[in-house]
Amino acid sequence: MKILMLQPNYHSGGAEIAGNWTPSWVAYIGGALKKAGFEQIRFVDAMADDLPDETIEEIIRQNQPDIVMTTNITPSIFKAQDIMKLAKKVNPKIKTIMGGIHSTFMYPQVLSEAPETDYVIRGEGEEVAVNLIKAIAAGTDLKDRENITGIAYINDEGKVHATAAHPVIEDLDDLTPDWSLYDWDKYIYTPLNCRLAVPNFARGCPFTCTFCSQWQFWRRYRARSPKHFVDEIEVLVKKYNVGFFILADEEPTINKQKFVSLCQELIDRDLGVTWGINTRVTDIMRDEDLLPFYRKAGLVHVSLGTEAASQMNLNRFRKETTIEENKYAIKLLQKNGIVAEAQFVMGLEHETPQTIEETYQLCKDWDPDMANWTIYTPWPFSDLFKELGDRVEVRDYSRYNFVSPIIKPDNMEREDVLKGVLKSYGRFYARKTFFSYPWIKDPYVRKYMLGCLKAFAQTTITKRFYDIDRVKTKNRKVEIDLGFDKSRILTQEEVKNLKEKRPEMIADMSFGLKEAGYQREHDEHDWDEFDESTIKDRTSSTVRNC
Repeated sequence: MKILMLQPNYHSGGAEIAGNWTPSWVAYIGGALKKAGFEQIRFVDAMADDLPDETIEEIIRQNQPDIVMTTNITPSIFKAQDIMKLAKKVNPKIKTIMGGIHSTFMYPQVLSEAPETDYVIRGEGEEVAVNLIKAIAAGTDLKDRENITGIAYINDEGKVHATAAHPVIEDLDDLTPDWSLYDWDKYIYTPLNCRLAVPNFARGCPFTCTFCSQWQFWRRYRARSPKHFVDEIEVLVKKYNVGFFILADEEPTINKQKFVSLCQELIDRDLGVTWGINTRVTDIMRDEDLLPFYRKAGLVHVSLGTEAASQMNLNRFRKETTIEENKYAIKLLQKNGIVAEAQFVMGLEHETPQTIEETYQLCKDWDPDMANWTIYTPWPFSDLFKELGDRVEVRDYSRYNFVSPIIKPDNMEREDVLKGVLKSYGRFYARKTFFSYPWIKDPYVRKYMLGCLKAFAQTTITKRFYDIDRVKTKNRKVEIDLGFDKSRILTQEEVKNLKEKRPEMIADMSFGLKEAGYQREHDEHDWDEFDESTIKDRTSSTVRNC
C-alpha cells in the first residue's frame, strides 16, 4: 500500500516569514501508519517547495500511490481540494483522504466542491487514519465505512454522510511520530539560521476564546509526559540536528506541573536547543518567579495572546485578561531575557482609523520585543462567526489568512484597515531597527532580534511579508487589490438565508459531543498540586502553586 502525503502549496506572508515550518501532521499521522505496518510512505511539501499544480500532478503520476493524503486549514482548503482533484485526474482508483480543522467542521462544503475527496478525517487523526487505511488495504472500506468513526464521505445515495466522532486519544504518550519523513534541509528558522521543528507536547485548550476553534477541534486538553516528550526532542536534536523548536500547542503552560517537569528534563539533558511557545498572559504572571528557570531550560521566545488593545474586545474574545496584565506580562518576560511578542487582532466591525492608532500607541507604551497585527479572520466554525455571520459575505476562504480584511467595518473600508495595519508595522519595526535591537545588552536576545529583523527585511524586499505585492502606488496614491474571488462573495439574501440558499456553507458544530470526549469548560480541570521538588535548578526560594 503506497501512501503519498502532500502539504498544500498555500502562502499568505504570515508566520512563514520566519522560515519553513515542519507540518506536524506528517510526523504524527505518518508515524501512526508506520506503526500499523504501512511502510511505503512518502511526503512531498508543496508549500516549502512552492510547487505548481502541474508539478504536483506529475509527482502523483510518477509515484503511482494507492492513497493520497492531504490536510488543510481554512485558507488552504481550496489548494487541498485541488490535490484531491489532481489525484483522481491521474488515476480515478487512487483513494483520496483529507484531514484538518476546516474539513472537520466544513465537510459538507468540501465534499460538495471536491467530490473527488473519498474521505474526510474529522478531528484528531492518528487512530482514525489507521482504521480507515486498514479498511482500504483490505478492500472493505466501502462496505465498512459507516462503522469507521471520525470520517465523512458521500454515500451510495449521493448524500454527504458523517459517522460519529472518534474518541480522543487518552494517552498522548502512545504517539509515535516519524520525523524521518521530512527533507530537513528545507526547514530553516531564519532568525537563528538553524533547523526548525514543530512538535506537539499538549493538545487542546481549556479556554474558549470566541475567535478560536482549537478547543473544539481537539475537544479536551491533554498533555504528554515530559520525559516522553523530551525523548522526542532529543531525537530531533541529535539525529536531525534541530536547533530550535516551536511547540504546536495552544496552551502548553496550563498544566504547571508538567510544564515545569518538561523544563527540568531539558536542563538535565543539556541538549543545547532553544525554543518558543504561545501562551496566556495569566500563566506568565502565575509563574513570575519561575521565568529564570524557564529561560535556563532554553525557552527564549513567548508569543502572548494579548489580542486586543481595549478591555471591551478582551471581554468579547473571552480572553479572561486585562490590559494592565498584558503589559505586566511583557515586562516580566523581558526582565528575564525572554523575547516577548504581543498579538493584536484588528479589523472588527467597530474598527476606525482612531482605534488603529490607539492600538499602535498602546503597543508603543507596552514596548514588546515583537508585535503582530493580525486582521480578524472569522473562522466559519467559531463562536464569534455566529455573532458576525450576517456581516460575512466574503466566503473566499483562501483570504481567511489573518492578513486580509474579511469583515468590512462600519466606518471605514477594508483597504484602509490594511493600510493602517501596515503603517503600524512600519513604525514599530523602524523604531526597533534604529533605537532598540542593535543596543540590546543580552547577546543572545540581540542576536535573536537582529535575526528576526533579517527575516522581516528579506520577506519585505521579496514582497512576501503580509502579501504586500497587492499594494501598489499609482499617481502617488496607494491602491490595494484584496484579490477576493468574486464568485465566492455571497449576496445579502444568500447570507441571511444561508441554511436554505447555501446549506453546504453551514459548519457542522455537532462534532465531538461530550460523550465522545468533548468538554467545553475549563473549570473541570483539577491539576495536581504543584510539587516544587520537581525543580532542581531554581534561582528563587519561593514557588506559587497554580
